[in-house]
Amino acid sequence: MYDHDVFEEMLDTGEERRRVRKMRRNYRRGFDPFRDPGGMSALRAGARLYPCPTCGKRGRLSAADKAHGYQCDECADRAEGRGF
Repeated sequence: MYDHDVFEEMLDTGEERRRVRKMRRNYRRGFDPFRDPGGMSALRAGARLYPCPTCGKRGRLSAADKAHGYQCDECADRAEGRGF
């Protein structure tokens, strides 16, 4: 594992440094950005306000999910061969 100072020097921009610091701070506070930490889902925590772009079902994605271009868990499972 890297020493924190060395790791931060490896980052290219100030924005990346701020992002890593925020992630560390959230981790220490016990905040996990994922909806199902340790599970199969990549969806982020937060209110489900947006429809899935694949199936169109409402209330499937958070703002962070939409910004990442994700689809709902059911559609992702089907695309990865785990769905019915």
